[in-house]
Amino acid sequence: MTEETCRKYGYLTGDHNGKTVQIANYRRDGQLVAQKVRYKPKPDGKKDMSVRGDLKGAGLYGQHLWEPGRRVVITEGEIDALTVAQVLNLRWPVVSVPNGAQGAAKAIKAEIEWLEQFESVVLMFDMDEPGQEAVAECVRLFSPGKCKVAQLPRKDPNEMLQAGDTEGIVTAIWQAQTYRPDGIVGFSDLRDRALKPVEQGLPWPWDRMNDLTYGRRYGEVYFLGAGTGVGKTDVFTEIIAYTAVDLGEKCGLFYLEQPPVETAKRVAGKLAGKRFHVPDGSWTAEELTEAFDRAAATGNLHLYDHFGSTEWDVILSKMRYLAVNEGVKHFFLDHLTALAAEAEDEKKALEEIMAQIAGFAQEHEVCFYGISHLATPEKGSHEEGARVTIRQFKGSRAIGFWSHFMFGLERDQQAEDPIRRSTTTFRFLKDRLTGQSVGEVMYLRYDTTTGRLSEAPPPSDDDASGFPDEGDDAPF
Repeated sequence: MTEETCRKYGYLTGDHNGKTVQIANYRRDGQLVAQKVRYKPKPDGKKDMSVRGDLKGAGLYGQHLWEPGRRVVITEGEIDALTVAQVLNLRWPVVSVPNGAQGAAKAIKAEIEWLEQFESVVLMFDMDEPGQEAVAECVRLFSPGKCKVAQLPRKDPNEMLQAGDTEGIVTAIWQAQTYRPDGIVGFSDLRDRALKPVEQGLPWPWDRMNDLTYGRRYGEVYFLGAGTGVGKTDVFTEIIAYTAVDLGEKCGLFYLEQPPVETAKRVAGKLAGKRFHVPDGSWTAEELTEAFDRAAATGNLHLYDHFGSTEWDVILSKMRYLAVNEGVKHFFLDHLTALAAEAEDEKKALEEIMAQIAGFAQEHEVCFYGISHLATPEKGSHEEGARVTIRQFKGSRAIGFWSHFMFGLERDQQAEDPIRRSTTTFRFLKDRLTGQSVGEVMYLRYDTTTGRLSEAPPPSDDDASGFPDEGDDAPF
């Protein structure tokens, strides 16, 4: 620092208790109101300071030197203020907060009336984490467009000066940008991502579903609704087996109405084409062992033991653990309605849960799949194939708002025709990506021998001819 700079700002050297110290004088209305005394750094490198007088009411360091005008630069400490002022030839207002990053917002708030009289305010705080956190806190105090933030290639202005990069300090001031809070991006900022080729997402188990949705994308939320016994859990299990084994993606299974052992058997059954959960003598222990070990060998399946808790906060914490620590990318919740069953206000609870689900999917870049129970339709019954609509989903407003895709399952469990009884209409209810799949359907037929769901043509009156009645074996 030059002598001229130090004299202008009242930054002096002196003796205190036999020690040479640096003294930053704080003045208000022409009177000395406080002094910050800087000693030689401690052996561990930490700063050693003391305060004399009333620093709380002293204002910003150097504030008494300047009248409001075009621009003022605020630094995190007195030495940085001296540095910037010297680089600007002592011609432009430069001040410092008195207590570093931790007290920056409080100090600026106390002098906001004076600062708001400038056309622009430039924050040039340290580039470390505390400094940048202080920036985020301080910019909110100013009127929109008033505050700009300087970015330095080094930790602070004084370090820039010692490196001989005074030009970099000036450049940082003139190129300071109006603060933009997290969550706001400029159109041009999206250029590189926007110009990337559009890619097909991860496939579903069924071709028509892939054609209509262009696959699955991380960060998306999918919800499925169906009446009791229609087969929504089995559709889930089909998707899980395909995702974990065929695609090699890690899955987290949160079945709240089915023991983990049964879920494991059903997943293994999809791999072997056997209904291991049904004691009908159609499979052997060796087949179960082989299929189970095949699924386990992937390391891609993690099941939640719901007997521990069905509270949403607990479940969400388990999901976060799996996403962060185990790399799980697909989460299956069966079912959403159970989480709000004990809530005083079920609607409000579902709205809060859905908002957190969407946030979780985006934050961790995972796919989230949920099942919802349905309200009774105005006409007919879902057990007899009544059409599913979005408004029938329990918590429909929240599910409809946060989901990227919504699907409805329809099946007439009472049909005389065995093919109709085993054929599910898979209806596309919402498509945030393109909207083109809304109103479309596909058909899934359940094979009572293999326990698999396969894409099929719509059932016709001719299908019943010569076909054995297997309806009693349908697991839905």
